[in-house]
Amino acid sequence: MLFNSFSFAIFLPVVFFLYYILPARFRIYILLLSSYYFYMSWNIKYVFLILFTTIVTYFAALLMEKAENTEKRSIWFASAITISFALLFFFKYFDFSSGLLCAIGNFAGLKLHPVTLSLLLPVGISFYTFQTVSYLTDVYKKKINAERNFIYFAAFISFFPQLVAGPIERTENLLPQLRTLKDFDRSKAEYGLKMIAWGLFKKMIIADSIAPGVDFAYGNCGTVHGATLFIATLLFAVQIYCDFSGYSDIAIGSAKLFGVDLMQNFRMPYLASSFRDFWARWHISLSTWFKDYLYIPMGGNRKGKLRQYINLLLTFSVSGLWHGANLTFVVWGLIHGILLTGENMMKKTRENMKKKWGICYRIIMVFPVFFLTSFAWIFFRSNSLNESTFVLARIFSSFLSPDVFFRKIIFAYREMGFPTSEYLKILIVLLILFLYDLYSELFTDALKKIQTWNRISRWGFYIFIGLLLIFFQPLKSGTGFIYFQF
Repeated sequence: MLFNSFSFAIFLPVVFFLYYILPARFRIYILLLSSYYFYMSWNIKYVFLILFTTIVTYFAALLMEKAENTEKRSIWFASAITISFALLFFFKYFDFSSGLLCAIGNFAGLKLHPVTLSLLLPVGISFYTFQTVSYLTDVYKKKINAERNFIYFAAFISFFPQLVAGPIERTENLLPQLRTLKDFDRSKAEYGLKMIAWGLFKKMIIADSIAPGVDFAYGNCGTVHGATLFIATLLFAVQIYCDFSGYSDIAIGSAKLFGVDLMQNFRMPYLASSFRDFWARWHISLSTWFKDYLYIPMGGNRKGKLRQYINLLLTFSVSGLWHGANLTFVVWGLIHGILLTGENMMKKTRENMKKKWGICYRIIMVFPVFFLTSFAWIFFRSNSLNESTFVLARIFSSFLSPDVFFRKIIFAYREMGFPTSEYLKILIVLLILFLYDLYSELFTDALKKIQTWNRISRWGFYIFIGLLLIFFQPLKSGTGFIYFQF
């Protein structure tokens, strides 16, 4: 059940109606049952997988609290963590690991044949696994108490707005809200509906409009010009941003309809002036998860510069692998680790430039950060390392003929298969996105700031976005969200 589907447009109002029409004591049950129904709509068999993970995590946390000594506590913790990661490995990484081991063996002269299972990846398994692991870790470290009510805990793991692609919620934020579900809050619900509308706009009007051209360029990277691949790469950076942040907006907005506040997952990432700043704005729930549960436990920046750089490289390599069972994702993560390491090495130089140039430095640095981040996306978008390096080589070789390069850029949309009218629509909505993000950067939250406008301006903006949703439908719409595959 996709957020941008007709079935979800029916599902959400029905759950909302039942949630508030029935007595308050039934609300947690409505959320739990609707969440499991939502998950079963993807594949009914895998609902037993999330239920099994929930049961194991629930009882392991209780047993940790009751453990008589540290040794028993550690055994329960290690057992539950192992089960969670073993399930993730089995469904997501088994085939990849088998192929990689065989490749290494064949390189060493051994004749090995990979064992593949070709299993369908359970949607959301990476997300709810990380949520259970953070819960177990916090209970183990005695940062929180284990939840004793199984219904509340099961709802925490399966809460449908954020179940399949985040945000990856922390226990101390979401679970207390589920224990004390509030009555209807009109202002919060209105804000949630606006977030849903803006999320749909980013997904359906921007991301889905860009997708066919990007797919065509990368699918024909051997024949299209390097300038076309350059434009396709920049467009993919926008596509994945609008696709995933659009999902997050819909998830956060849907949760607000039930009085629940989820954490912010994106904050204008392409206005970042450093790579550290980028990761403080992009997929915030995941980046903070890796910081708190991997980078800091490994030592963070507390054990010298060399150890800090190694920790950065390892953390981002694992982050890349989390995204998918392919070496392209590992390289993508490693690139960001290298960029952050280089940035740290130049810390004093950067601070001096900030003092010397002031706000100009902040504005100027947005461009190299955006372009380098976009080029890293090539590895994320490509199907193999060979394809990634081929695309990069084709783009950089096109730079050798600047006159041809710039001439090809102007008409790149034709080679990507865009009709002129469709490309003009894309340029218009990209301008709207830029102005909206810039407005949010200046005023923290554009939606809340827009709420302070006079009635005519405010409703004019809402009607304008509504008309765009109606009339700017892309040639191909209704596609799935990119991050669902992770």
